[in-house]
Amino acid sequence: MVQLGLVGLGKMGFNMRERLRAAGHEVVGYDRNAEVTDTGSLAELVSALAAPRMVWVMVPAGEATRQTVAELGDLLSEGDLLIDGGNSRFSDDKKNAELLAGKGIGYLDVGVSGGVWGKENGYGLMVGGDKAHVEQAMPIFDALRPDGPREEGFAHAGSVGAGHYAKMVHNGIEYGLMQAYAEGFELLEAAKVVEDVPAVIKAWQRGTVVRSWLLELLVRALDEDPELDDLEGYVEDSGEGRWTLEEAINNAVPAPVISAALFARFSSRQKDSSAMRAVAALRNQFGGHSVKKVGE
Repeated sequence: MVQLGLVGLGKMGFNMRERLRAAGHEVVGYDRNAEVTDTGSLAELVSALAAPRMVWVMVPAGEATRQTVAELGDLLSEGDLLIDGGNSRFSDDKKNAELLAGKGIGYLDVGVSGGVWGKENGYGLMVGGDKAHVEQAMPIFDALRPDGPREEGFAHAGSVGAGHYAKMVHNGIEYGLMQAYAEGFELLEAAKVVEDVPAVIKAWQRGTVVRSWLLELLVRALDEDPELDDLEGYVEDSGEGRWTLEEAINNAVPAPVISAALFARFSSRQKDSSAMRAVAALRNQFGGHSVKKVGE
């Protein structure tokens, strides 16, 4: 049994706490939501843990994580270990690690994949940091990862920052896969020759080269709403796709699929695109192609 402090009990953090407890570990959680928290403050959480302490942070990336790490740096002691399991940008990790190292506190960055299904299925984990710190936290990683060989659900990706970098690329790939399935769905719907689109997509789940968990989730969504009419085609991006493209540019790596998928999300937010109005105007000017006026 290992003791862990867990900061942030949202959709993933809450389920992670439940999975760890089911594995026999003691988890002391803190969240601003009084309905789910175990302690009233970060200070109370730290005082409830026995040294050397391990604290896992699962709060929104960016300033919220940076502030939490800084506050925990003032509360934890030499020999303790802090783990950032959120979707932080990898460039923040070196700064966090250096801040904590000055106080003798270890740091690991962990890319976590699995979403709301991780409680039952386990989480894919990509870790950055020193080997000794990884070994210290391995009982926690083994409880969180999926059943089966460790190397099929866990990777010590490299030094500090490698875990979040790996998760960033993972999410960029996810953008491309999702967009490909979405475009295939739209084409099937547009083709009058295909009369049962959900049945076709469901049939892809076994024996085909495009089968995947994402496909299973699309099938689940179509079971609930066969034409997805209950949804608005508006898609946000949480940052990792943009960071992936920035790194592709920095390393001169062509990434046309991921870039197209990100820009498609931008398109989804435009009810009336100025760019498309300009395209329509140009087609009309050079080729006399018909245009649709506002209100028609």
